[in-house]
Amino acid sequence: MAAPPAHGARLVVIGAGAVGVTIALRLRRLGHDVTLLSTDAPGSENAASYGNAGWLSPGSVVPISMPGMWKKLPGYLLDAQGPLRLRPSSLLHIWLWLLRFVACGATRARARAIASALRPFLADAPDRHAALAAEAGVPELIQRKGLLIVYPDEAAYEADAFGWQLRRENGVRWQTLDRAALEAACPGLGPRYGFAAQISDGAHCADPGGYVAALATLAREQGVRFADGHVDGFVMEAGQVRGVSTAGRVVACDSVVVAAGMGSRALGAMLGDSVPLVSERGYHVQVPGLADAPPVPVMMSDLKFGITPMKGGMRAAGQVEFAPDGAAPDWRRARILLDSLRDGLPLVKIGGFSTVRHWMGNRPSTPDCLPVIGPSPSTRGVFYATGHGHLGLVSAPWTAELIGRMVGGDTVPEAAPYDPARFLGTRRRGPRKGSARS
Repeated sequence: MAAPPAHGARLVVIGAGAVGVTIALRLRRLGHDVTLLSTDAPGSENAASYGNAGWLSPGSVVPISMPGMWKKLPGYLLDAQGPLRLRPSSLLHIWLWLLRFVACGATRARARAIASALRPFLADAPDRHAALAAEAGVPELIQRKGLLIVYPDEAAYEADAFGWQLRRENGVRWQTLDRAALEAACPGLGPRYGFAAQISDGAHCADPGGYVAALATLAREQGVRFADGHVDGFVMEAGQVRGVSTAGRVVACDSVVVAAGMGSRALGAMLGDSVPLVSERGYHVQVPGLADAPPVPVMMSDLKFGITPMKGGMRAAGQVEFAPDGAAPDWRRARILLDSLRDGLPLVKIGGFSTVRHWMGNRPSTPDCLPVIGPSPSTRGVFYATGHGHLGLVSAPWTAELIGRMVGGDTVPEAAPYDPARFLGTRRRGPRKGSARS
């Protein structure tokens, strides 16, 4: 267990996505001397939080891994058009992760445990984000118009009963809409959909990249220092981190928070920790200048993607792809989104692929569908805050609260499901011996 730093301790947060920026802001408010270190500017298109659907939904407690998923894996290998794509060339690298991923939600009891562990990140996320946005001077970026999940018919909704049961068990409230009510709530939705569930407590972020940039500006105004650079090592003294090495210089510190998304895996390896992250690639297309776009975010249940009214146009986001590290984007995934958008909104005039913005990002995902939050099993003074998958933006405020308490030396029993040591298969280890520079 890391020794609690003194008030005003020197802290380095690695990673300037939604999670890293929110943590840096929280730690600074707790009185610490904070440096935020990243290779990309906050709000950059290179961050996974930039390109997501922007949903702030209490209903996102339903894990991706659910009972019966193992039956679908052959189809994912064969169906190049499906919402979840598994490139055969990735199997060699992720087969063990994939087995653990399928097993984590293989029973209803396991899926319930994951949903319960996700609930604290999501339950009051709209309130937390609204408060942050207001303080950052961008209150308009958090819009509380509710969320719609649409189905072809009531039978399709009822076939999804276990997912809605998980939501109910975790305090999510919704109302169902028939076709007439759905047309009133979302004009322009095609006849493909005749039933919906409306989560009135849900909200969305109308510009995730701009929002993260605004939070970074607020953090800077409150005294967080920003530094550019690629981490190439850590300075250690008797198992305690004392500095972060980057581009030939050392940023001295008492503690480090690793919130670098997919980069956290390599940083963990430098420190002797196993952080089993795989990129759950996500794609989006964004259509500018649509006057007749849906006024509220909509999730097409059958096509497995969501559309969100954004500051820069209507964004369609989804498509999960597992591919080898460093593989080029498969822009067919984005084209599928555009085709699905036309299918779901036949009355909306949408141009060709060359007329829309398209994006791909690497969402850091764990094999048990839960983030990695807590002290390093091997190195004193190191804390992890990564592995949020597609829930990084919505989860950032509560993650920052947990890290703030941990860095302050508090015991945080509710964070046990996210403990980095869970991947070791043993009890938490003591610090590694030696004082080498990693």
